[in-house]
Amino acid sequence: MENVTAKVWKFRDCIDTDVIIAGRYLRTFNPQDLADHVMEAEDPEFASKVSKGDIILAGWNFGCGSSREQAPVAIKTAGVSVVIAKSFARIFYRNAINIGLPVITADVDADEGDILEVNFEEGLIKNLTQETSFKIKALDSTMRNILENGGLVEQYLKNKEG
Repeated sequence: MENVTAKVWKFRDCIDTDVIIAGRYLRTFNPQDLADHVMEAEDPEFASKVSKGDIILAGWNFGCGSSREQAPVAIKTAGVSVVIAKSFARIFYRNAINIGLPVITADVDADEGDILEVNFEEGLIKNLTQETSFKIKALDSTMRNILENGGLVEQYLKNKEG
């Protein structure tokens, strides 16, 4: 997996799936329609401000609430490269990995707008703005393979063909 170096968007504790993508937008199967409204309840302008590769940094219990897969799909389609949080709701975490969105459980000190560098293999996050670093648990090879293949379904299809 490639390292990620990008800008931080910071969110509070207990961001639930309805905050990530409100239920009223779930009538579509178009991922871009979901991305156009991602995090709207928390920051109405987020979808227009986030850039490809940016990082979401959040507190405890990110992705709590329903099991909707559209939440990580909306985040990934909006261009977010990785979500870092102090903790994740278990089903959100698994849904994110399944669709190929990297998620890292870590307590990282950063302000919105800081630039972070994430090294998945070494298990290291550097805050390039504040010149600090945080050791994290490196992703195991199984998780890296799923993410590198774009998600669980894509990995299955690749393995089935190969």
